[in-house]
Amino acid sequence: MSGAWSLARRFAALSVVAWLLAATVFLFSTTSAFAHEIRPAYLELKEEAPGAFDVLFKTPMLGDLRLRLDVKFSGRVVVTTPIISRMTGNAMVQTWQIRAVEPLSGQDVWIEGLENTVTDALVRVEFADGRSWVQRLTPAVPRTMIPASQSSWTVAGTYLRLGVEHILFGIDHLLFVLGLILLTANTRQLVKAITAFTAAHSITLAAATLGFVHMPPKPIEAAIALSIAFVALEIIRARQGRLGIAARAPWLVAFAFGLLHGFGFAGALSEIGMPAGHIPVALLFFNGGVEIGQLLFVAVVLGLASLGRFNRLPLPRWVALVPPYAIGAVAMFWVIQRISVF
Repeated sequence: MSGAWSLARRFAALSVVAWLLAATVFLFSTTSAFAHEIRPAYLELKEEAPGAFDVLFKTPMLGDLRLRLDVKFSGRVVVTTPIISRMTGNAMVQTWQIRAVEPLSGQDVWIEGLENTVTDALVRVEFADGRSWVQRLTPAVPRTMIPASQSSWTVAGTYLRLGVEHILFGIDHLLFVLGLILLTANTRQLVKAITAFTAAHSITLAAATLGFVHMPPKPIEAAIALSIAFVALEIIRARQGRLGIAARAPWLVAFAFGLLHGFGFAGALSEIGMPAGHIPVALLFFNGGVEIGQLLFVAVVLGLASLGRFNRLPLPRWVALVPPYAIGAVAMFWVIQRISVF
């Protein structure tokens, strides 16, 4: 009897935590300004001839407005072509060409206006001799110097942070992990499910990033949302005493849908770009950052759930159904939203 009561209290505690998280997610998912601005800006400089660079600058959109961000250099740089702007998804992409009167190596580059936002910017410079350099700029540090070369350790640190940030701001991926936590009946099942999810998305992330497999991003994003809705439905069935395949073998469902989520991670990494000469390091540490962020999220949820177990107040039985219904509603909202842009 005490075991059943303990399990009931665990579900109640997790339900309260999940309800709060799902409500927060719903608010964020329906607030486009927040959702758009946390996506990073991206600046790429590619040397096509000595001193001549093609520039690609992608900035997030706030509704129909582009964030007021501009590229600046400390040395003499001449713009040689008009700036061409085009919309792509939820970002504005601008392209133009510049000529560096003074070598870019040793110059400072900064994103003017970044300090007034809550987004980051990734800067990538590729030189004609094969050297490349990648750096992450933040609102607190929107300026940096372009060095003559970059070490593997610098690339590793940059992509590790990007991986952590991507999973922590990847609300759809977190909702799926939250669903796995709610679906598993004990710690052993949870460990197996999280391990299977990690292994699966690591496989497809590597395969897609290295070019072995290609999947169109829009259907993948819609399928990821459907995977969350499926898990929410399985949680509801389990709460009603009808155990489906996800409740009986959560690791199997986690692995199958983890393959889809890996393609989503690969899409984000392709938008960021990979530094030539450091691709294995960037891929390895980006994936490692994703895993670290995922484990941090699991630890926070379980920690909050543990605190919730001390709550002695009786909760009605329907409370356990609120989180999966909330998660499912958000997931179906994403499904409709993502299918509508096909």
